[in-house]
Amino acid sequence: MTPAVLGLHVGGSKTHALRSDAGQQAGVSGANGGTADVEITESSANLSSVGHQGVDAVFRRIAAQIGSGVSAVCVGAAGADTPASRAVLSALLTEHFPGARIDVVHDTRIILAAAGLDAGAVLVAGTGSVAWGRNRDGQEARSGGYGYLLGDEGGGYSVVRDAVREALREYYAGLEPGTLVKALMAATASADALQLMDLFYAKPEPHHWAALAPIVLDLAAEGEPAAVRIQAEAAHSLARLARQVLGELGLDLPLVMAGALLVNQPQLASAVTRKVGPEDAASVRILEEAPVRGAVSLARQLIAP
Repeated sequence: MTPAVLGLHVGGSKTHALRSDAGQQAGVSGANGGTADVEITESSANLSSVGHQGVDAVFRRIAAQIGSGVSAVCVGAAGADTPASRAVLSALLTEHFPGARIDVVHDTRIILAAAGLDAGAVLVAGTGSVAWGRNRDGQEARSGGYGYLLGDEGGGYSVVRDAVREALREYYAGLEPGTLVKALMAATASADALQLMDLFYAKPEPHHWAALAPIVLDLAAEGEPAAVRIQAEAAHSLARLARQVLGELGLDLPLVMAGALLVNQPQLASAVTRKVGPEDAASVRILEEAPVRGAVSLARQLIAP
């Protein structure tokens, strides 16, 4: 009988868990026992965002739903950049899944695995942004992923922050709010740009504002001028991340794009593809599988004979 394994994808705004028993994958969801994901409302198991106790609570909830008998766990976590952060996550997983083999990797690694690739580049744009890759010689490279205070250009938070800046620019220029600014104020119940700015500072959680990014990008697809400018800047920033990784590892590598912004906003993904400028555009693709399936695949490798 094939041992059960667990894959976890810890993103900037939610956590997905997927258990695989005897070669079959089963999703894990909320208390209703569904078959999709475990989603943490207004939170995640991102160590830098919710701290040790927050991560512990998320893992405890998942373990209660998963049940016993898990032989290996692989977690791909946004922000798992340092040995210290990976050690904390590994220790917590060991506590909740005693006896299981544990591996903690950056979430870009599970995306490459989910795409069925051993070598290639990954570009992620969700709440934040990052590019990572590994070539056929095992050399790795990374660009971005420094968090919303130091980077994450082209991610959802960055897109909405630029829209808030546009609101302030129009306000202090004495202009009537444009279509984009009106939409953003309506979504946040803001009376004007100054109240919008106050809200931005009062509720600094990146995932809260990143959730509004589709408002901006959908208007860009309709040709709204301010939104088009913001989307173009986001595409430029994301393409720069991808080009840096590809330049270090070899331009002939495939590029896999993932994250909510690139998966759900085809006009942004197309703009990034054009700006990356590969000789073979077919080498750029959107991830079709859920990233957590890559974590399941890597967990299987932990117990492979």
